[in-house]
Amino acid sequence: MKLGLGLYRHMLTPENLQFAVQTGATHIVAHLVDYFSGIREGTAEDQPTGGDQGWGPAGDRHRLWSLEELLKLRKMVESAGLRLEAIENFDPAHWYDVLLDGPEKGQQIENLKTIVRRVGEAGIPVMGYNFSIAGVCGRTTGPYARGGAMSVGMEGPVDTPVPQGMVWNMVYDLEAAGGEQVAVTPDELWRRLEFFLDELLPVAEEAGVTLAAHPDDPPMPTMRGHARLVYQPDLYQRLLDLRPSRSNALEFCLGTIAEMPEGDVYEAVDRYSRQGKLAYVHFRNVRGKVPYYRETFVDEGDIDMIRVLRILHKNGFDGVLIPDHTPQMNCAAPWHAGMAYAMGYMKAALGVIKEEFGC
Repeated sequence: MKLGLGLYRHMLTPENLQFAVQTGATHIVAHLVDYFSGIREGTAEDQPTGGDQGWGPAGDRHRLWSLEELLKLRKMVESAGLRLEAIENFDPAHWYDVLLDGPEKGQQIENLKTIVRRVGEAGIPVMGYNFSIAGVCGRTTGPYARGGAMSVGMEGPVDTPVPQGMVWNMVYDLEAAGGEQVAVTPDELWRRLEFFLDELLPVAEEAGVTLAAHPDDPPMPTMRGHARLVYQPDLYQRLLDLRPSRSNALEFCLGTIAEMPEGDVYEAVDRYSRQGKLAYVHFRNVRGKVPYYRETFVDEGDIDMIRVLRILHKNGFDGVLIPDHTPQMNCAAPWHAGMAYAMGYMKAALGVIKEEFGC
């Protein structure tokens, strides 16, 4: 198993890549979507949470990520002695009508094909995505972790409707008419996912790219009135079985799986790692279940993280683990301190596993 670090777009700097190396990382998972354009200054290293109006504007619908910028990013990562493992999340501006089944769906699925081809041509093996209309929403921030460290959680169901012009918790149309997005049924959302997979998987296979699906976060059956796809562990199997392919895999978030009220996180780790379907793993811990949970330090939540590593090793998983996110620590560099703590724990834990299994 390999140790990686996830970096938001504005954090993809030589200094942070050097920090990643110092923590023991060998791989990077990069975000190219700017989640922070609508968030007040001074919080740009925290997780974006936002409110009813989401995280702010999406990107430029007329400008796709170019091959040149993907190659430049990969070369910058490699110049620090690291490998670029994945791009995490499509920009809502590039595929809002794929999610909404809108009039620009045809052109936008071609946009995604272009992006996947460019990701493959740039030598980046994984493209993560989250097929959701409401997106990552309804979370709160508070002193939820050990010692009152600031972290993210959920304080109850969130039913505020999604306004027109918003999808995936970002605004793709700043001039949208008033009103609310029409809520979709689970069957309709699965139908839209089928279209997405039918169109994109053959392109991903040809490009040598793995499409990695993140579970719904928070994993509720509905959020803001909209159906969700993967809000319990068994639904991941439905997604895999829908279109079997070597490029159809999982962006496996331990914290989100543990937040699910049904199923067992260890059984899920065992099941999907035995199938060889874990593209990479978000290695984070939580306490509680939706709609009431708290993100914790890696060593204080409900998940026995060493047990997870033993299962992954037993099943031959040799992919990348990243902390994803972690509580902020009280110091001059809250994000860096929190990540350094998580990375130190992970590096030590991987050492224990290697010693146990003599490898």
